[in-house]
Parts: sequence; structure tokens; C-alpha cells
Amino acid sequence: MRAKPPDPRAQAKRSALNALKRAQRAADKSGIALSEWEGEFLGSVTQRVETYGRAFADPEKGGRDQALSANQTLKLKEIVAKAKGEKKPMKRGKGFGRRAPPAPVEVDPDE
Repeated sequence: MRAKPPDPRAQAKRSALNALKRAQRAADKSGIALSEWEGEFLGSVTQRVETYGRAFADPEKGGRDQALSANQTLKLKEIVAKAKGEKKPMKRGKGFGRRAPPAPVEVDPDE
């Protein structure tokens, strides 16, 4: 008798809960204090995943078999990096903004 293939939703739920627990443990172990928002984020996302199996309702924000949306995953990675003491990546640039006017060129009247 063959075993049933694993349920992708259940796997995603377990994976997300484990990642959230690891992030909380890493922050506690390193002694770095998370901001109030980050602590609330971890708690609320954990509660929603345990209750509903996923932490977002809009299907456009993530796949059907994912427990966290793309933005939630990104924030979780940032919290883990903060807990590990890693530096934030360098900013890419300012995009399409105004450039500073060119410096005026001085001309000698004797020449």
C-alpha cells in the first residue's frame, strides 16, 4: 500500500510556523530587542497561520499552497537578519529623480 502524497498546504503551514518560531528564538537568543511592530507582526501572523492555515486572504498576494504572502516572507527574512545582526543591504538608488544642476564653469577674462 502506497503512502499518500503530502498535502502541500499542510507542509506550507508547518514550514511557516517553524520559520516564525525560529525568528522569535533567534531574536531572543541574540538579545536584540525587536520593535513593538515586529513583535506584533510575528504574533499576529503566527495566530492567523494556526487558525486559518495561511496569513493572507487575497489570492493575488501569494500562491494557493503558501502560508505567507511575498511581503510577509520578506519582512520575516528582515527580522531574522536583524536578529542575527546582519547589516541591511545597500540601497539601489533614488530612481527617476531630479539631478543637481551642473556646477558653473568660471572663465578667466584675461584669456
